[in-house]
Amino acid sequence: MAVDVPPAAISAALTETTVQVSSDFRGARIVLYGAVFEPPGAASDVVVIVRGPEQPVRIARKVRVAGLWLNSRPVVFRGAPGFYMAASNRPLDEIANFGVLRRLGAGIDHLPISAPAEQRVETRYGVRNVVVSSLGADYYDWRRAVVRLKEKAGLYDEDERGVRFVDRGLFRAEIALPAGAPTGVYRADILLFQDGRPASRRVRTLTVEKVGLERTLYLWAHNRPWSYGLASMAFALAAGWAASAAFRRD
Repeated sequence: MAVDVPPAAISAALTETTVQVSSDFRGARIVLYGAVFEPPGAASDVVVIVRGPEQPVRIARKVRVAGLWLNSRPVVFRGAPGFYMAASNRPLDEIANFGVLRRLGAGIDHLPISAPAEQRVETRYGVRNVVVSSLGADYYDWRRAVVRLKEKAGLYDEDERGVRFVDRGLFRAEIALPAGAPTGVYRADILLFQDGRPASRRVRTLTVEKVGLERTLYLWAHNRPWSYGLASMAFALAAGWAASAAFRRD
């Protein structure tokens, strides 16, 4: 009599689901742990992909004009996550082929970061910004610059040994959030691979939020930017006047 073999499955959880950011925040380490349920003798791989909220990236490069070094017209990349981490128990290119990794966005090389598909002009707070999209062959140079800046800030990372099996079927991975990690909801995809294909997936979320005075100012600046700007200007003028008066007395 044939015995039904249950399909492979994966389960995972985070040690923390909320990270509170205050004025003394220096980063955090979140542990993700889980278990793999698979038929005896099966060989599996685990990949953890963590994406933070999307943030447009505006970059420019130095160009020489009439003997002077000036900033070129800025390029804005949209759709780039503010935070990205890919961890696995062995190199990604040994786990799956190029097409599978690209479809899943697994690994920094496969992370979709696109310049706008068409030229767009935006005006914000009286400043006119021109977004360039027709980058041609230079696209990859600009993309590498975006990744390099994110990696330098500790916001992008790829660790081919970041997932460790601590016991039979049990694994753990660490999510290192730098001090500059953006606030918002993060998504963690935990993927179980067998024979180069994803066999099971779990999704967990992590919220990074400001607390205290920082949260009040953050919400004020984003929800009522005009009043926040006026208040900031008034505070700067008052501080300048107070400093000037103090020096005059001296």
